[in-house]
Amino acid sequence: MKTHQIMIWVMIAFLPGLAAMTYVLGFGVVWNLAILSFACVLCEGLIALAKGKSLSTALYQLKDCTALLTAWLIAICLPPFCEISMLLIAAISAIGLAKQAYGGLGHNLFNPAMVGYAVVLVSFPQDLANWPALAQASPDALSGATLLTEFRYRQGLTTEEFVITFGQAIGDQKLIVFSFLIGGLLLTYRRLLAWRVPAGMFAGLLLASLFGYDAGSSASLGSAWFHLTTGGFMAAAFFIATDPVTHPRGARQQIIFGLTVGSLIYLIRGFGAYPDGIAFAILFANCLTPLLNRLNLETPGPARQRPASDV
Repeated sequence: MKTHQIMIWVMIAFLPGLAAMTYVLGFGVVWNLAILSFACVLCEGLIALAKGKSLSTALYQLKDCTALLTAWLIAICLPPFCEISMLLIAAISAIGLAKQAYGGLGHNLFNPAMVGYAVVLVSFPQDLANWPALAQASPDALSGATLLTEFRYRQGLTTEEFVITFGQAIGDQKLIVFSFLIGGLLLTYRRLLAWRVPAGMFAGLLLASLFGYDAGSSASLGSAWFHLTTGGFMAAAFFIATDPVTHPRGARQQIIFGLTVGSLIYLIRGFGAYPDGIAFAILFANCLTPLLNRLNLETPGPARQRPASDV
């Protein structure tokens, strides 16, 4: 498949999770998606023109749909109905800073969507904590924290008590999570992603949780199942960390990459300043990709011949 065909398949697989988020969180998810899609595509086109390319060449460059997919990935990370200024900053950071500043498609070191999200997260932490209240009947009221934030600051509740208190919100989260899982399994079946990356992430999260889960006391960091089914772990495992440009090429190195991301997500959620930590875990692992690729080239035998898209 050509790049634009792969991107279209990824966006098709993305639709169940996007629909579930819209159902649970409201139309604000679509607002983010629309503004970011326009901003990312416009930014990509303007940069191409600024580089001296003709209008027809710039339009042809947009055909690969990578800017559009970047916008979709950022959109699901942000609270519904984000300010337009924040959405524009995320788009410019993702396309201009993380992608085009490195030379464009195929040359970027860091995942563009995670760079865009991380920039606005660090710049506007208060605004990005403004999610629909978990107990709110209408998803249009933005006055609550995420489930992971509530778990971090649960004020002495055991994990069992927390599950009882936030049962409805946990159920909504599972709907979103398993919708992204369906899309991820479709991509895996179509051999459009390196399955070792999400497999390594699952293993890394499980191993880290063995040291942080103490059968559910008020000091517990949470079980592996809880962290799998809350937050954006499933979407990150299948749609973000599997970006073929920013993860390693070799089979063993992809597993190491996934293990790093999965364990870091758990550690950041448990001890870091941010309740989720997916963006920072992936960006840190992106830093390791050049080293892991070099180790792959130094590995004798067929392993070093595996292409980035090998599954």
